[in-house]
Amino acid sequence: MKTLITAFSALLLIFAGCSTEPKSAEGKQEMHKSAQQTMDEYYRVDPSMKGFIQRTYGYAIIPSVGKGGLIVGGAYGNGEVYEKGMMIGWCDVSQATVGAQIGGQSYSELLVFENKAALDKFKANQFEFAAQASAVALKSGASADAKFDHGVAVFTMANGGAMLEASIGGQSFTFKPKNPDTSMTK
Repeated sequence: MKTLITAFSALLLIFAGCSTEPKSAEGKQEMHKSAQQTMDEYYRVDPSMKGFIQRTYGYAIIPSVGKGGLIVGGAYGNGEVYEKGMMIGWCDVSQATVGAQIGGQSYSELLVFENKAALDKFKANQFEFAAQASAVALKSGASADAKFDHGVAVFTMANGGAMLEASIGGQSFTFKPKNPDTSMTK
């Protein structure tokens, strides 16, 4: 048990060292390009997603979340946050899990905010998923069946890898607003 606690603590320290906002202008441009390409892929896979997004208050797109585990697991990724079509900042997701798990995978994650209150909670860094929360795997028509839970609908799309798991854990998110002098729009 002590070994599990030590490994779990090490994962949390690794995630604490990751940055929500890209450090350089080049990094910000690369993140923006990746976020836009990922949204284009979501729209390609589910053509009704674009209309769904337009009817909501905002969204966060995390182009690549890397996840891995062997008994103790973790995941990390970062992306962009949009409010009414305008890029307003960056976000990251950290996940820690414990249980039967082995492997590694990469996936993208899209959080869609139904209303201002849901986005405000996210921007105040008061949003996290518990172990029992679930996301919808993206496929054609997925947005038509989307259900908001506390004002948020979550979609994921596999990028690669394989992971077997029966674990518990949760995701936590951090938001960082963009500087007014770094204008980037949709």
